Amino acid sequence: METTIIAISNQKGGVGKSTTAYNLGACLALNHDKKVLLIDFDPQANLSEYLKYEPDGNPTMTQLIMSFYAGNPVTADTAQRAIRHSETAGVDYIPADINLANAETLMVTMISKEHILRRILTEDVIGAYDFVLIDCLPSLGTLLINALTAADRVLIPVQTQKFSMDGLQSLEALTQLVKANTNPKLNLIGVLPTMVDRTKVSRTAIETLNEKYGEMLFRTSISKSIEAAKSSENGTPLCLTGHKLGQEYDELAQEVLSRC
Repeated sequence: METTIIAISNQKGGVGKSTTAYNLGACLALNHDKKVLLIDFDPQANLSEYLKYEPDGNPTMTQLIMSFYAGNPVTADTAQRAIRHSETAGVDYIPADINLANAETLMVTMISKEHILRRILTEDVIGAYDFVLIDCLPSLGTLLINALTAADRVLIPVQTQKFSMDGLQSLEALTQLVKANTNPKLNLIGVLPTMVDRTKVSRTAIETLNEKYGEMLFRTSISKSIEAAKSSENGTPLCLTGHKLGQEYDELAQEVLSRC
């Protein structure tokens, strides 16, 4: 199986991007025996926190990008030193930190700035993985353009609440722009309803998404539950908890596998 790079993106915050990246990655690794690399590409570094990352002197995503700024393109060896392993989730990952926000500001002045992440994720670095999942920040800036330029597919988690569709149009427009200009192989893998509950608002949101996206809407949806917060606090993948959320993420993993 070739390496599939999936950018998990929505310009709206709080829709479950990091939770999805972590739990989808853990399901693919633990339940489906896939080799998975998670990339935290958000200065808020929620995914790194979820993975219980502690600074250890090795490079983070910030340092890899800053190397380009200093005129030292990243070698495969340096990129590999940025990769850590999470025993609990069964995945490898490259962490982020708050300084990634400064790195993004500097990226604006770099030549070929859209391609920096792609140049870091060479075949030597990611060739051994089945999946690379990029947790994107909630914005439409240079970091997101980099993630979309490096990815094969985009997965969009959408909170099924009022105003949840706001901003999706801008993200779609940006995706089309990237596809036309820097990454012709980029396609949507699916839209994932998250934080679904039994309210009328939630039902209406799913109906609207279904009308808009049809078969691009995942059949799986992720329920609203306090378990998600508990899991991110203690760093235990939901698929190991026996909770129905874990089952939902496993169903998502199966859908992702079938769509790839």
